[in-house]
Amino acid sequence: MTASFLRTWLPGLTPELRPFERHNVIAGLTVTAYLVPQVMAYAILAGLSPVTGLWAALVAVPLYALLGTSRWLSFGPESSVAVTAAVIVPAVAAGGTSPAAVASALALAVGVVGLLASLLRMSFVADLLGRPILVGYMAGIAVLMIDSQLERVTGESVPGDPGVLEHLWLVIGTTPQWSAVITAAGVLAVLVGFARTRLRPFAPLISLVVGAAIAAALSASGQPVELLGDIPAGLPTPALPSVPASLVPDLMLAAVGVLLVAFADATLTGRSFHLVQDPPLRAPTELRALAVVNVAAGFFRGMPVSTSGSRSAVARASGATSQGYSIAAALFLAVVLLVAGPVLEVVPQAALGALVVYAAVLLIDVPGFRGLWRFQRSEFLVALVTTAGVLVFGVLYGVLIAVGLSVLLLLFEVARPHSAVLGFVPDLAGMHDITDFPQTREEPGLLIFRYDSPLFFANADNFLTNARTAVQERMPGVEWFALQSEAIVEVDSTAVEALEVLVRELRAAGVRFVLVRAKSELLDDLSRTSLIGEIGEEYIFPTLPTLVGAFRSRKFSEPGSDESS
Repeated sequence: MTASFLRTWLPGLTPELRPFERHNVIAGLTVTAYLVPQVMAYAILAGLSPVTGLWAALVAVPLYALLGTSRWLSFGPESSVAVTAAVIVPAVAAGGTSPAAVASALALAVGVVGLLASLLRMSFVADLLGRPILVGYMAGIAVLMIDSQLERVTGESVPGDPGVLEHLWLVIGTTPQWSAVITAAGVLAVLVGFARTRLRPFAPLISLVVGAAIAAALSASGQPVELLGDIPAGLPTPALPSVPASLVPDLMLAAVGVLLVAFADATLTGRSFHLVQDPPLRAPTELRALAVVNVAAGFFRGMPVSTSGSRSAVARASGATSQGYSIAAALFLAVVLLVAGPVLEVVPQAALGALVVYAAVLLIDVPGFRGLWRFQRSEFLVALVTTAGVLVFGVLYGVLIAVGLSVLLLLFEVARPHSAVLGFVPDLAGMHDITDFPQTREEPGLLIFRYDSPLFFANADNFLTNARTAVQERMPGVEWFALQSEAIVEVDSTAVEALEVLVRELRAAGVRFVLVRAKSELLDDLSRTSLIGEIGEEYIFPTLPTLVGAFRSRKFSEPGSDESS
């Protein structure tokens, strides 16, 4: 294998990996202690056996270390994907198919769709997912997570299949089993108590030990608490999931939603952890890594996976120097699977439920909402709509609605961009917006109009209106109208039509239309129309000084004249 092949397909396989380096071993052990209870809880959240989460993590953690471009990201079952799977797996498995088989098949489907998206170079989708969507999405996910665990921490179930808000209300109105509530409260107390200590990375593991002790004491006093029960010991063996062919279309459609959620999660989390000295975080490589890791997780009887922000933070805080910590964590996790099955079986259901609830509360970014409100109300609205969409319409449709709203708001902003007339400011080099400086002086007879946006169908009419207004306010007396087009990188057919209309109207008024600071991309677009001929190549200027110099010297023919002056 050539070096270029390894860099492309295995970017993590570098001399810096060093899985047995002391800092990476310590970080790997810390991450394992944090990961084990977490992924078990997320597997239960998805309606699966806890060991399914452990199997998925065992494959995902080391594989991403070789395939990904981030030094910090930790892959495996995660809240957002688990919530999505929690909606999909029971629905698809309702016909009698094993939920475990459906979950593995879903992971395989996510991988296949991801590989197809990678081949089609669709990683740009990540660019549509901005911070407002992330803040609102995580808040919605948090509420879904809390709602999904209330029955475990209260010990009471609600009949039927109510919506999220109705389910919350019904659970709150039930009389809880106090043994489950006391166990969950003990776990939450440990998690909160260790939150600001150096033992924080080990808090989930310690909390489960405390929860198991509380449950044992309550059971001894005649108040039993439901436990996890049988957990298979040993490592997962590869096997293709057996699902009816009739379920494949549903799984592939569901996989699109899971992939979108997982890729958004991975990309946004990766950006938040990226440091200046880190290797570039390449979205196409991350999409391919996500796809391959999900294929492997499904093949080894796991569930869909994504990245974990909390585990990534634990790794960095524990002193990890590279993805070598993930290799070390996988080795520790393998030991857990081989020998710790009987220990995990005594963990109470309420304890894992409390762990998920605690993780969910941490996902609600109250300062983030507050910052969006102060910065821009429209972005705060996008965050709220995302949260509401996730709760009312589900994870996939909630994100799609938020993306649609973001695009609409962007179009609204771009449809009404800033425009300016430029002039000279005494003792200040260059030309500037006349509204920025009261003492600005325009060049007599030369109107330089700047439009601060690409020109396309959404703002073509706004461009025409603003340009006409600028000309009318200065007529008579305008000889040249210069479009400062640096921001207009390219145009569509609607924009070309608007430019043609403006050129004709100016010609009829005896005004010469000229271009200044036009990008090569714009000129390439215009060369496929008649506009370059109508404008005249001699009236296309590379800089503002050359434009002003040409206007002052009157080297060119006046509008409507065939002779040079």
